[in-house]
Amino acid sequence: MDGRADRGDRTRRLTRLALLIALSAVGAFIKIPSPTGTTALDALPGYLAAFLFSPGEGALVAALGHLASAATAGFPLTVPIHLIVALELAGCAALAGVTARRLGMVAGIVVAIVCNGIVAPGILTFIPSPVTQGLFMALLAPLLIASAINAIGAGLVATALRRRSSA
Repeated sequence: MDGRADRGDRTRRLTRLALLIALSAVGAFIKIPSPTGTTALDALPGYLAAFLFSPGEGALVAALGHLASAATAGFPLTVPIHLIVALELAGCAALAGVTARRLGMVAGIVVAIVCNGIVAPGILTFIPSPVTQGLFMALLAPLLIASAINAIGAGLVATALRRRSSA
């Protein structure tokens, strides 16, 4: 019976990941106006996965969501830079998930906003390019707004689903 239970768990997990990745791709089309056109609501399902299931699942969903968002805008920062951004977003989602587990949902949301809205784009300024610092300044407001919407939205949904399942 254990083999069947394992297969059922794996099937549920893959189905859950597929649904969240699909939602992330849909969110990639809901844009927040920004100079690159990649700022969107693609991270909400990733943060939701990190808050509800595991930091690893959240990281996967968030990274793929960013790549979907970047693809809808034609990879304006080049594919290699968007791969770096996807890894940064994966790290932000995982860190937010761990923080939410250890310190609570509000702390996880704050970490997500600061990490994705300030720290991750700040790291890109270390790439030797004449445009990175100007791009950081131009993206700061849209990224903070999108990060807040994504993280707060995910936190609210995760809290509501936990309450519903415990009732």
